[in-house]
Amino acid sequence: MNKKTISLLLAVMLVLSLFTACGGSSSAPAATAAPTAAPTAAPTEVPAETEAPAATEAPAPANVASGADTIEYEDVTEEGMVPVGPEFIKDGQYEVEMKSSSAMFKADHCVLTVSGDEMYVTLYMTSEAYLYMFAGTANEAAVAPEEEYILLEPSDQDGYKQFVLPLKALDDGEPFAAFSKKKELWYDRTLLFKASSLPVEAFEDGFLATAESLGLADGEYTVNVTLSGGTGKASVASPSRVTVTNGECVAEIIWSSSKYDYVRIGEEKYLPVNTEGNSTFLLPFTYFDYSMMIMADTTAMSQPHEIEYSLRFDSASLQPAA
Repeated sequence: MNKKTISLLLAVMLVLSLFTACGGSSSAPAATAAPTAAPTAAPTEVPAETEAPAATEAPAPANVASGADTIEYEDVTEEGMVPVGPEFIKDGQYEVEMKSSSAMFKADHCVLTVSGDEMYVTLYMTSEAYLYMFAGTANEAAVAPEEEYILLEPSDQDGYKQFVLPLKALDDGEPFAAFSKKKELWYDRTLLFKASSLPVEAFEDGFLATAESLGLADGEYTVNVTLSGGTGKASVASPSRVTVTNGECVAEIIWSSSKYDYVRIGEEKYLPVNTEGNSTFLLPFTYFDYSMMIMADTTAMSQPHEIEYSLRFDSASLQPAA
């Protein structure tokens, strides 16, 4: 075989080898599969909204009286009372009457001290049943630092010890806690100090409403009257008829009973003006919106008995009598 023929064969073999290397084939390439969509996730069920568990009240501290350690609570506020702050009282010291929500907490007597925009009350006590007090509730006292406790201290009066309590207002029940020496427990007490137990001269000029300050001409009026005190069973007719003469007021007070034979205001006694029906009195008064102390004698018991009440005449309800 000559060189020319050999060269031709080598050329043909080279072409065939190149064609095979490039993947040549008579069949068409397989079609590329279309991408399939990702499967849709099944909808997740939203859990029903659940109600948050109710907050449980924190248990009272172990040294706070509860249950059998407590006695019945007595409401110390009276209908128609309006708080009287230090701005309405002249600076000075005054004997003041206290009402306690508990028959187990009493003071022998109390003295109110007013100085500028502050006032406090000193409770004089012969009993040492309570070691200290706190201005707030028993629960608050149980977790308060000891420096906030009000200690039972010696007093300047022989035979008495004292608590000195801060006071925001008269005629307004304020929470105090008292710690029992015997039971070593804090007790809740609500204390009210009565503005009506102060002398009229203790109040700032113009604080107490009178016929003159209200501009009442001589004549007859009606006014709502509130009776407080006693056992709560007695009442008086309201509105009451009031006669104003030269700036002086006299109210017709009709009781819910025929068993009252006199009313005493201070040392002055007033007798009924009727002989039949419910006991009726004509009682003078000077101030509106102020609880006037009276003593009413009842014969409904086995023995005649004086009972302390207060009358309060509401100036906002004044109307000319028909």
